Amino acid sequence: MICVSIGRGRHRHVIAEHNHLVQQGAPLVELRLDYINGAVNIKRLLTDRPGPVVITCRRERDGGKYVGSEEERMLLLRQAIVEGADYVDLEDDIAGGVPRYGKTKRVVSLHDFRSTPNNLPEIHARLASLDADVVKISTLAHHPHDNVRMLEMIAASKQPTVGICMGDIGTPSRLLAAKFGAAFTYATFHHERALAPGQLSFQQMKDIYGYDRINRETEVFGVIGDPIGHSYSPLVHNAAFRHLGMNRVYIPFRVPAADLPEFLADVPRWGLRGLSVTIPHKEAIMRRLTKIDGAVKTVGAANTIVMTDGALIGYNSDYRAAMESLEEALGGIRNDTSPLAGKTLLVLGAGGAARAVAFGAKRRGAHLVIAGRTAARAEQLATAVGGRAVDWSSRHGVDADVLVNCTPIGMHPNVDDTPFDEYYLRPSMVVFDTVYNPESTLLVKDARERSCRVVTGVDMFVRQAAIQFQHFTGQPAPTTVMRDALRRAIDPVKQP
Repeated sequence: MICVSIGRGRHRHVIAEHNHLVQQGAPLVELRLDYINGAVNIKRLLTDRPGPVVITCRRERDGGKYVGSEEERMLLLRQAIVEGADYVDLEDDIAGGVPRYGKTKRVVSLHDFRSTPNNLPEIHARLASLDADVVKISTLAHHPHDNVRMLEMIAASKQPTVGICMGDIGTPSRLLAAKFGAAFTYATFHHERALAPGQLSFQQMKDIYGYDRINRETEVFGVIGDPIGHSYSPLVHNAAFRHLGMNRVYIPFRVPAADLPEFLADVPRWGLRGLSVTIPHKEAIMRRLTKIDGAVKTVGAANTIVMTDGALIGYNSDYRAAMESLEEALGGIRNDTSPLAGKTLLVLGAGGAARAVAFGAKRRGAHLVIAGRTAARAEQLATAVGGRAVDWSSRHGVDADVLVNCTPIGMHPNVDDTPFDEYYLRPSMVVFDTVYNPESTLLVKDARERSCRVVTGVDMFVRQAAIQFQHFTGQPAPTTVMRDALRRAIDPVKQP
């Protein structure tokens, strides 16, 4: 279950948020007394409460805001017990000085904002010995492996346990807590009001990840990269899993480049079944794979990994999605001949997406021209694919049939930027912008005004995600569901 933390300065705001959360289905709420301004009225907070609560009053050294005396803080916690709080959170150094009373359950906790100690089982045993009903350990994650150690500690415990790795590297520990048997996990009232590093909102935990449906049998998928917080992949894949009633969850893993080998070695311990791969791992991960398909060999990058019988099998869904998107815009394949054959493609950019487009189009008989803001990278890609490179300043002089933007120019929040001047767009051109947030970039708007045929980044993103979904599950993806989920996220105002 999810325990939602409320940290507000006024009693009436705490009470209002508590009532709202219970109406939204929150099974447990943490009331952070250290956030309340002035004197705390415990009785007011607990009388006629709409649901169970954990009372917490955290000191600054434990990540809280309480600045009063320790004697006054202890008095508040004892008052909460006397008033019948469902749970009271007691740090390990004070738990021995607060006796059990009534029906209030004791959460004995430890917080480490520097690291995740190597001796988690020993720490757990010590906390459990302090008359704990629930043991809570919250530490800072520096490596993805810290999550594995935390989750395995939870799974091995006979005592109800909450184990959390803080920070964005620690997000998996929050989302997979139920799979490993945690008593509960923590969320915040709103994603902009996190009370601990890396904390997700109740809405995100419930609506995006379906935390209340995760159990020991849930199959785990995810996306690895660094950074990873911006990714919309969890949104679309989880929407598809939910639509088809699958007991699966897809979560983000922030994996720094140096941690990739250890992360892949931990795959069986995570229980991972499939991964999407993004920057900076698409090329480096190839050395770690058991088997790769033809597209990966062609492009030199993998963005999809499937775990089968201990093997790591790599695919590249960007390649296929880009080619299908372009061929559809050009009228489709006829007599086994790609409509890209003989066309001149101007590719803007020289990164991973550009490689997928360039190699795919070249194999289909297109003439490739690469224009990158970094001339050396454009030259390198042009040489590898058998095309030619032009200076970024010369891109408008290319007589292109197809223009593909593989740069981030025009991406939110820089929505007034475009990589190509509208004056040089012709009605006969196909314009493909791989940027998907927003879907209607300035380039896309200009192209439509010039009557060009347009492929948007949403088309590409959903198509590649659908290909990944089929690799992961062996079933066709519900593309309409995935597209709607993405569009609601990037432009909620336009959605019904």
